Amino acid sequence: MAISTSRIVLASRPTGSPTVDNFRLESCVTPDPRDGELLLRTQFLSLDPYMRGRMDAGESYADPVDVGSVMVGGTVCEVLDSRHPDFKPGDIVLSDSGWQTHDVVDGADVRKLDPAAGPVSTALGVLGMPGFTAYAGLHEIGQPKPGETVVVAAASGPVGSAVGQIAKLRGARAVGIAGGPEKCSFLLDELGFDAAIDHRAPDFADQLRAAVPNGIDVYFENVGGEVASAVLPLLNDFARVPVCGLIAQYNDAYVADGADRLPGFFSKVLVKRLTVRGFIVYDFADDLHDQFQTDVSRWLADGRFAYREEVVDGLQQAPAAFLGLLQGKNFGKLVVRVSD
Repeated sequence: MAISTSRIVLASRPTGSPTVDNFRLESCVTPDPRDGELLLRTQFLSLDPYMRGRMDAGESYADPVDVGSVMVGGTVCEVLDSRHPDFKPGDIVLSDSGWQTHDVVDGADVRKLDPAAGPVSTALGVLGMPGFTAYAGLHEIGQPKPGETVVVAAASGPVGSAVGQIAKLRGARAVGIAGGPEKCSFLLDELGFDAAIDHRAPDFADQLRAAVPNGIDVYFENVGGEVASAVLPLLNDFARVPVCGLIAQYNDAYVADGADRLPGFFSKVLVKRLTVRGFIVYDFADDLHDQFQTDVSRWLADGRFAYREEVVDGLQQAPAAFLGLLQGKNFGKLVVRVSD
């Protein structure tokens, strides 16, 4: 049952901002599954900022994608053929099959999904890695208390939108930073944030200061750059800063000339007794993932949690959609519908 497969590979490593020329669409033949394996057809592919780092060869928390290899990514797939006793054709599973239409995987590496429980694409967003990133980062590092102020950048995205809503459910005040009036309105009108600031506004720093009259107790960092520079002076004593991403700096090919800001940053860390901790979501998977699934599923069912998806049709559209993601053009969780 060997199947013709379309896949997108890393054609070359980018210098600075990636372009569509760094990707290549190929065809290959996916072999039959062997004992313990599954043949999968991809339904949805997740596009996420971390993929930019995997395009580089530098040292990181995960191995880079080799030039000529399939781009990495979480997927929701249908089982076409099974040589594993726990799965049958027609099952829907969560896999890491990457940017391709078909894959053969070890049955031990996938998780079965229940399509009756809700849209299966949510396993890549609010009930998947982005949602768990928000949940774990707040639970383990941010630890917001009732009445405190939580600020999150890229707040209309899948991680940021979950951060603000979880903060509200825990009695904190949620302030979101997003790009453009439409996204800010979404934070206020649909997600219930207490304040929303447009980082493109010429007086962004002044607006942010006015929105946090009592300072900032938790800053959920996933942007860096000028947004972080505006937040730093507003952090309260003993503020907590979970650091899960620095999307504004992912394309930096070198350290720019100019003033060294590191001494000033560490001075703030010392004087304000800040807790600044980087984390990778899977650090907390063993202890927290089941509780995350239980809590967020209940909040969704109760109508206390909202999410937004942006769906792009066709695997061939993935490179352009991914580049738009890095430029902040998406609105909500970005997924590619690879097949029906």
